Amino acid sequence: MELKINAKLNINSTYKLANGVEIPVIGFGTWQTPDGDVAEAAVLDALKAGYRHIDTAAIYKNEEGVGRGIAKSKIAREELFITTKIWNGMHTYEDAAGALAESLEKLGLDYVDLYLIHWPNPLSARENWQKRNQEIWRYMEDALEAGLVRSIGISNFHDHHITSLLETAKVVPHVNQIQLSPSEMQPEVVAANDKYGILSQAYSPLGTGTILEVPELVQIAQKHGKTTAQVAIRWSLQKGYNPLPKSVTTSRIIENIDVFDFELTEEEIKTIEGLSGCGKVASNPDDREF
Repeated sequence: MELKINAKLNINSTYKLANGVEIPVIGFGTWQTPDGDVAEAAVLDALKAGYRHIDTAAIYKNEEGVGRGIAKSKIAREELFITTKIWNGMHTYEDAAGALAESLEKLGLDYVDLYLIHWPNPLSARENWQKRNQEIWRYMEDALEAGLVRSIGISNFHDHHITSLLETAKVVPHVNQIQLSPSEMQPEVVAANDKYGILSQAYSPLGTGTILEVPELVQIAQKHGKTTAQVAIRWSLQKGYNPLPKSVTTSRIIENIDVFDFELTEEEIKTIEGLSGCGKVASNPDDREF
């Protein structure tokens, strides 16, 4: 994984995944965005603002609204990067095939650019999560070869989950989407991703809003004439992560992608990295009751 553009980051910058597929350095998240008109309008606003990567998931239950927003934008499909994810109740090769087909139908697409295993150790497969992940991955590799997806990855996986998957995988995951923000840096998971050449994709890059009043971030934001949200997103970009900020408010959607006209200093990044734990932190995927 590498930056395609090594000069100053801009709205068109991309990362090149291990298989050569290019992914925009910033994406638009839709977690907790209601389906229907809300999701449709948010996606349309995001695409008008310049986002070209839209992230959704089967469990978000908004793929239909997301798909309508994509269609209404009239942007050529090849200019977009669309991600969705398979949820916990899917345990077999056949389950995965059905899940992707359903997501594609709801999105109104022939393919997605990135397909992820959403959770590494669901409660329904807790006694056999290793086999479950390996079976789903086997289908995802076939879907990649068939052109139904352009890249495949994982979400919320820790090192031991990745190691288990790689026992049978032919393709190393291209992306691991994890909770990453100034309040939750997950250094061990990021290190594992780096070890395997996996892009660290950052969901909840604003700590679900819990970090926006942190005094140190406020001070840095004031210095640059920016908001704390923009500082958090810029930090993620300068760390080489792939942030996915979410909003349903047009002004904030625009604000969250307006992060390419300033740069954090090394001292400011060091200050931010001392804030770990200042807001929402990630839960252990092996302990969650779903």
